[in-house]
Amino acid sequence: MTVQGSIIFIIAVVAACMDLVSTKIANKWIYLSWVVGLGYQIGCHGYRGILLFLVGAVIPLLALAILFLFRMLGPGDIKLFSALGGIMTTGAIWKCMALSFLFGAALSLGFLIICGNIKSRLRYFTAYISKTIQTGQITSYYRPGNQPENIHFSIPILMSAMLFAGGFY
Repeated sequence: MTVQGSIIFIIAVVAACMDLVSTKIANKWIYLSWVVGLGYQIGCHGYRGILLFLVGAVIPLLALAILFLFRMLGPGDIKLFSALGGIMTTGAIWKCMALSFLFGAALSLGFLIICGNIKSRLRYFTAYISKTIQTGQITSYYRPGNQPENIHFSIPILMSAMLFAGGFY
């Protein structure tokens, strides 16, 4: 495993553990991850590393803002993607996000099948879309509480980060 892969792996593991224990990823961890990422990029690329870090860190913030707006993805998950993006190449963070959503979809589908509530979740989704279109108001899609369909998205992010750390992309 490369130094870059090791850093990515450690950041993702700690974030996932935090999320599982407290349902939040501490901002202090994200800030430290950004500092480590910036230091890594500067160490590898000199002053050019600052630009590489900023581009990689901003891509997830811009790309995933709409999901945060609809409360379909938490701020900690988006900041985690940002921290990882600051260390990865721009192509790698796009792959990381895409793979994370594929893993998230697979986990969600598995939970829905096990819990037997696929129909009720599809009704909830279509009702949410209809209400949003009819009222023009953006409300939270997320149902608070310990709902079986509310997955800790840091886990699919960790799964994708593990593939990166292992050299699969």
